[in-house]
Amino acid sequence: MKIDKNIIKELTDYLNEFNLTEIEYTEKDTKIKVSKSNSSSSNQVISVAASTPVSTEKMSKIISGTEVKSPIIGTAYHSPEPGAKKFAEVGKKIKKGETVMIVEAMKTMNHVPSTADGIIKEICVEDGQPVEYGQTIIIVE
Repeated sequence: MKIDKNIIKELTDYLNEFNLTEIEYTEKDTKIKVSKSNSSSSNQVISVAASTPVSTEKMSKIISGTEVKSPIIGTAYHSPEPGAKKFAEVGKKIKKGETVMIVEAMKTMNHVPSTADGIIKEICVEDGQPVEYGQTIIIVE
Protein backbone atom coordinates (compact mmCIF):
# COMPACT_ATOMS: atom_id res chain seq x y z
CA MET A 1 0.00 0.00 0.00
CA LYS A 2 1.41 3.37 -0.99
CA ILE A 3 0.51 6.26 1.32
CA ASP A 4 -0.26 9.56 -0.37
CA LYS A 5 1.77 12.09 1.63
CA ASN A 6 -0.26 14.95 0.15
CA ILE A 7 -3.40 13.68 1.92
CA ILE A 8 -1.56 13.51 5.25
CA LYS A 9 -0.16 17.02 4.68
CA GLU A 10 -3.61 18.36 3.82
CA LEU A 11 -5.18 16.72 6.90
CA THR A 12 -2.38 18.14 9.07
CA ASP A 13 -3.05 21.61 7.64
CA TYR A 14 -6.78 21.23 8.48
CA LEU A 15 -5.83 20.10 11.98
CA ASN A 16 -3.87 23.30 12.54
CA GLU A 17 -6.19 25.65 10.62
CA PHE A 18 -9.31 24.62 12.55
CA ASN A 19 -7.49 23.97 15.85
CA LEU A 20 -8.58 20.31 15.93
CA THR A 21 -6.93 17.54 17.95
CA GLU A 22 -7.89 14.73 15.58
CA ILE A 23 -9.17 14.22 12.03
CA GLU A 24 -10.02 11.03 10.13
CA TYR A 25 -10.32 10.43 6.38
CA THR A 26 -11.75 7.29 4.75
CA GLU A 27 -11.77 6.43 1.06
CA LYS A 28 -12.71 2.96 -0.21
CA ASP A 29 -10.62 0.56 1.93
CA THR A 30 -8.09 3.12 3.21
CA LYS A 31 -8.47 4.95 6.48
CA ILE A 32 -6.12 7.75 7.57
CA LYS A 33 -6.26 9.27 11.02
CA VAL A 34 -4.14 12.28 12.00
CA SER A 35 -4.05 13.46 15.60
CA LYS A 36 -2.24 16.04 17.63
CA SER A 37 -0.57 15.09 20.93
CA ASN A 38 -0.75 17.75 23.64
CA SER A 39 1.46 15.91 26.15
CA SER A 40 4.49 18.14 25.54
CA SER A 41 4.85 21.90 25.24
CA SER A 42 5.35 21.69 21.47
CA ASN A 43 2.49 20.04 19.62
CA GLN A 44 3.63 17.02 17.70
CA VAL A 45 1.56 15.63 14.85
CA ILE A 46 1.26 11.86 14.66
CA SER A 47 0.02 10.25 11.45
CA VAL A 48 -1.45 6.78 11.32
CA ALA A 49 -2.60 5.05 8.15
CA ALA A 50 -4.33 1.70 8.11
CA SER A 51 -6.13 -0.35 5.52
CA THR A 52 -9.50 -1.67 6.67
CA PRO A 53 -11.97 -3.65 4.60
CA VAL A 54 -15.28 -1.86 4.09
CA SER A 55 -18.41 -3.95 4.42
CA THR A 56 -20.54 -3.84 1.29
CA GLU A 57 -23.37 -5.58 3.13
CA LYS A 58 -24.77 -2.32 4.59
CA MET A 59 -24.12 -0.42 1.37
CA SER A 60 -26.19 -2.83 -0.71
CA LYS A 61 -29.15 -2.80 1.67
CA ILE A 62 -31.76 -0.31 0.45
CA ILE A 63 -34.41 0.95 2.81
CA SER A 64 -37.01 3.40 1.58
CA GLY A 65 -37.99 6.27 3.80
CA THR A 66 -36.93 9.67 5.04
CA GLU A 67 -33.33 10.00 6.14
CA VAL A 68 -32.68 12.03 9.28
CA LYS A 69 -29.17 13.43 8.92
CA SER A 70 -26.70 14.77 11.44
CA PRO A 71 -26.70 18.58 11.39
CA ILE A 72 -23.12 18.76 12.72
CA ILE A 73 -19.92 16.80 13.25
CA GLY A 74 -19.78 15.20 16.68
CA THR A 75 -20.56 12.13 18.75
CA ALA A 76 -24.02 10.55 18.53
CA TYR A 77 -25.84 9.44 21.66
CA HIS A 78 -29.10 7.45 21.71
CA SER A 79 -30.20 8.67 25.16
CA PRO A 80 -29.89 11.84 27.26
CA GLU A 81 -27.54 10.09 29.71
CA PRO A 82 -25.99 6.63 30.18
CA GLY A 83 -28.60 4.07 31.22
CA ALA A 84 -31.56 6.33 30.38
CA LYS A 85 -34.37 5.41 27.97
CA LYS A 86 -33.37 5.76 24.29
CA PHE A 87 -34.92 8.54 22.22
CA ALA A 88 -35.48 6.23 19.25
CA GLU A 89 -35.86 2.50 18.74
CA VAL A 90 -36.64 0.51 15.60
CA GLY A 91 -40.41 0.17 15.21
CA LYS A 92 -41.24 3.19 17.41
CA LYS A 93 -43.71 5.78 16.08
CA ILE A 94 -42.34 9.32 16.12
CA LYS A 95 -43.62 12.75 15.18
CA LYS A 96 -41.89 15.46 13.19
CA GLY A 97 -39.76 17.58 15.54
CA GLU A 98 -39.39 14.85 18.18
CA THR A 99 -35.78 14.28 19.32
CA VAL A 100 -34.33 11.09 17.82
CA MET A 101 -30.72 11.47 18.95
CA ILE A 102 -28.20 13.85 20.53
CA VAL A 103 -25.02 14.87 18.73
CA GLU A 104 -22.40 16.23 21.13
CA ALA A 105 -19.91 18.72 19.77
CA MET A 106 -17.48 20.77 21.85
CA LYS A 107 -19.25 19.69 25.08
CA THR A 108 -22.60 20.98 23.78
CA MET A 109 -25.48 18.53 23.48
CA ASN A 110 -27.43 19.18 20.28
CA HIS A 111 -30.84 17.52 20.01
CA VAL A 112 -31.55 16.18 16.51
CA PRO A 113 -35.25 16.33 15.62
CA SER A 114 -37.09 13.99 13.29
CA THR A 115 -37.77 15.56 9.90
CA ALA A 116 -40.95 13.51 9.35
CA ASP A 117 -43.77 11.66 11.08
CA GLY A 118 -43.53 7.89 10.86
CA ILE A 119 -42.04 4.69 12.19
CA ILE A 120 -38.30 4.25 12.74
CA LYS A 121 -37.07 1.64 10.25
CA GLU A 122 -33.33 1.79 10.96
CA ILE A 123 -30.87 3.39 13.35
CA CYS A 124 -27.72 3.89 11.29
CA VAL A 125 -25.19 4.79 14.00
CA GLU A 126 -24.13 3.15 17.24
CA ASP A 127 -24.35 4.92 20.59
CA GLY A 128 -21.16 6.91 21.16
CA GLN A 129 -20.11 6.69 17.50
CA PRO A 130 -18.58 9.75 15.77
CA VAL A 131 -20.78 11.20 13.02
CA GLU A 132 -20.10 13.56 10.14
CA TYR A 133 -22.15 16.52 8.93
CA GLY A 134 -24.93 15.20 6.67
CA GLN A 135 -24.45 11.56 7.68
CA THR A 136 -27.70 9.58 7.88
CA ILE A 137 -28.36 8.67 11.51
CA ILE A 138 -31.94 7.37 11.34
CA ILE A 139 -34.38 6.27 8.61
CA VAL A 140 -38.09 7.00 9.17
CA GLU A 141 -40.83 5.53 6.99
